[in-house]
Amino acid sequence: MMSNRRRQGEQTKRKVAEAARELFALKGYTATSIEDIVAETGSSKGNIYYHFKSKEGLFLYLLDEWDQEWLTRWEEREDAFKSVRDKLVGLARLYVEHDLNHPLSKACDEFMAQESDKNEVKAESERYMAKRIAFNRKLLEEGMRTGEIRTDDAHLLGLVLEAWMMGVGEIARRYINEPSAIELYMKSVEVFLEGAGPSK
Repeated sequence: MMSNRRRQGEQTKRKVAEAARELFALKGYTATSIEDIVAETGSSKGNIYYHFKSKEGLFLYLLDEWDQEWLTRWEEREDAFKSVRDKLVGLARLYVEHDLNHPLSKACDEFMAQESDKNEVKAESERYMAKRIAFNRKLLEEGMRTGEIRTDDAHLLGLVLEAWMMGVGEIARRYINEPSAIELYMKSVEVFLEGAGPSK
């Protein structure tokens, strides 16, 4: 059973994280200071640093939450897809729905531009990418078992898929509106499957 002190600590952490998410989304990463978060939450700097160590640590925590939200949404709908093609289409739709206009998207661009050379950020970025490649690899290995994807190096193909989707996402977010973004993702899935599908 959680003690009152620990429960209060978790509540404070949650309050700080929620306020920080709103501020980062509204003002961006650079323009949001720890002082802004202090003013918004009434928590002391020391309390914030106790829970998150640093501003970048707090932002990394929010990015991890974003990733967990994405995974939860995927798991809720994955069983509805009967083929790997359907899953890739489902993934594309989820990218558009969940990531394209996510409140932290712009702040994330700023964050990565400024903080990517820091050891903690590098480590977290590598951990995230490893998770994404493992996710892709599992999906592609399923496709290889069912014959939808030709037998190949699943790890390398998982990297290709991730690079492909990241590139499509960047173009979609910067240059086109949501209905066109869905069309772009659908075409990308079609082209990817044409290249990775079984030999004819």
